[in-house]
Amino acid sequence: MLIQFNFKNFKSFRDEVSLDLTATKITEHEDHVAEAANDKLLKVAAIYGANASGKSNVYDAFEYMTYYVVESFKFGDEEERRRKTGDAYLKVTPFLFDETSRDEETTFEVFYVDNSEDTGRTYQYGFSLKNDEVVEEWLYSKAKTARNKYRTIFYRKKGEELEMNGFSKNHVENIKASLNKESLIVSLGSKLRIARLKKVRDWFLSNEIVNFGDPAENFLLSRVLPEGFVDRKEVRDNVAEYFASFDEAIQDFNVEELSQDDEKEKSFKIDALHKIGDSGKMASIPLKQESSGTLKMFALYSSLKEVLDQGSILFIDELNARLHPLLVRNIILTFLSPEINTQNAQLVFTTHDIWQFSNELLRRDEIWMVNKNREGVSELYSLVEFRDEEGNKVRRDEALAKNYLTGNYGAIPALKPIKMLKGRAVDGN
Repeated sequence: MLIQFNFKNFKSFRDEVSLDLTATKITEHEDHVAEAANDKLLKVAAIYGANASGKSNVYDAFEYMTYYVVESFKFGDEEERRRKTGDAYLKVTPFLFDETSRDEETTFEVFYVDNSEDTGRTYQYGFSLKNDEVVEEWLYSKAKTARNKYRTIFYRKKGEELEMNGFSKNHVENIKASLNKESLIVSLGSKLRIARLKKVRDWFLSNEIVNFGDPAENFLLSRVLPEGFVDRKEVRDNVAEYFASFDEAIQDFNVEELSQDDEKEKSFKIDALHKIGDSGKMASIPLKQESSGTLKMFALYSSLKEVLDQGSILFIDELNARLHPLLVRNIILTFLSPEINTQNAQLVFTTHDIWQFSNELLRRDEIWMVNKNREGVSELYSLVEFRDEEGNKVRRDEALAKNYLTGNYGAIPALKPIKMLKGRAVDGN
């Protein structure tokens, strides 16, 4: 489970911010809290903010950290290979609106409990990038019984001797020989099949990161079939049962393989079978002709099942896009349910959906806000941390949605009349 995600100097976030999923001592919805490694953790974080406030940059930061962990072993190869393959990496984007930050390090860090180990061990992993270079990287771990004492697994800093503890001499030599300034030790170590480092990389890979605010990504995801969907009837039945939670009309799916000249490339025609009233008959509709909301839910199925089975994290940008508020609420309730979410999977999502901004659904420490100040700097804070100008906290019995829309908690757009659309008199009329 994710305990904390910290980052600094990334896009609109100049200063260090922390998305902390540690449960505070507030008493509402105590059943939302899960215990892991002697910590009390939350399974849901909803992130609100105005357009252009930077809330999607929280998603982008976690996505970029994952990307760099998974891919950076490839970086730093010869320019000739890059020219031939186009395999160049995405450079990190620091805060660009002051002269100092654009030349400073960007830092990412996570604290997490690896659910796959079942030992309660906590990991602290992070790194700092500057331009094309990893200037610092660290990995510490703490046993469940160790209280607050972390042990160094490795520590790397530009200009200093690499520290690696508990690794074989051969592994250390291979890392030193192969490591370049653009690559992470965790990424390279995974490529070299060093189990302790691969385990960290695999934690990032186990999470699902989905951008439903991106039409292109929505299009591609809706065409990715769940594993086993084509040749296993029980998988299709499971997907149909999933659909029944919000649309009972879809009863089954019909899959037909299309002939191809290239036998290596297979394609399929998929129809959704809808019941026709109480007649017992079915109407066959091509899946690609279903509504965008239905296609979005089809695309979400694999990610939902994966994280719920593994107890990992589903990080979604714009969860509410093209979905009814009650359907969004049903997804949230799935993660909050101890009976369904038995592996303590977590859902972190950005949204504008005011229907979910409710103390009947969420705890105050599960609601997060992103506000951009006058300097163009994004700030991240939870509702339980917020204080008004007089220092008052948000009470558990407040009308949260109403107070949010009236600007009590910040993180809303400052609107002005759109005067440029006012009709103008035309000469001669």
